[in-house]
Amino acid sequence: MSRTAAIVLRQFYLLRGSAARVLPLFAWVAIDIVLWGFMTKYLNSFVSPGFNFVPALLGAVLLWDFSARVMYGVTTAFLEDVWSRNFLNFFATPMSIPEYVGGLVISSMATSSIGLVVMLALAGGVFGLSFLAYGMAVLPFLLVLFLFGIALGIVATALVLRFGPAAEWFIWPLPALISPFVGVFYPLSTLPSWMRVVSHVLPPAYVFESVRRIVHGPGAAWLDLLLSGILALVYIALAGLFFYRVFRYAVRTGLLARYSAESVS
Repeated sequence: MSRTAAIVLRQFYLLRGSAARVLPLFAWVAIDIVLWGFMTKYLNSFVSPGFNFVPALLGAVLLWDFSARVMYGVTTAFLEDVWSRNFLNFFATPMSIPEYVGGLVISSMATSSIGLVVMLALAGGVFGLSFLAYGMAVLPFLLVLFLFGIALGIVATALVLRFGPAAEWFIWPLPALISPFVGVFYPLSTLPSWMRVVSHVLPPAYVFESVRRIVHGPGAAWLDLLLSGILALVYIALAGLFFYRVFRYAVRTGLLARYSAESVS
């Protein structure tokens, strides 16, 4: 744990010494919440008084932003080592892959928590969103999205490790590419059948369907949430295996030693 803690401590020192690194932790999520908050208020002016878009739409935006921030927390911590040409130095030490990835995950927990607090403060204080509307289901919601964000972050770091730092431009759009399949803004029933097949293997899809079920009456589908949690754990295991295989390939082929700011094949 001391080596994992060293990774976390390094990220803390980077954040403490740079306002440019701290600002993105809450600035972009604040903009999203403000933008979608006013959008929900505008939409509420067109519906009957008994319906409220805030928990249905703004709550979904908040939850998806949280998952995306978890992913970005992992990838950004990894990219800090890439940008500073420090990645090879770590693995010149006895540090193991689980210790390094564990440090990235804990760093992401800390940074994404900052974004979550800011989103909750804005959504609740300015637009009246209360997570009490979701009841106890909010805990599995956050847990599933956290686990899925970690899995995405580990896969993204493996892609950069395999294809070089230039591949980082492939990972930033990942949440946007996945969002149409998980139904952040609409029910899965609106999707064509081939997209629904993909949706059923993505854990966040069950979360957002449950959000709509709670808002519209029937309540959360607990079996679906349990399935989404199991899927998220499977994704984390597969992501860890993927990272391990990519890392071993990079060591075996000498790719790790040739790591530079240019793409490598």
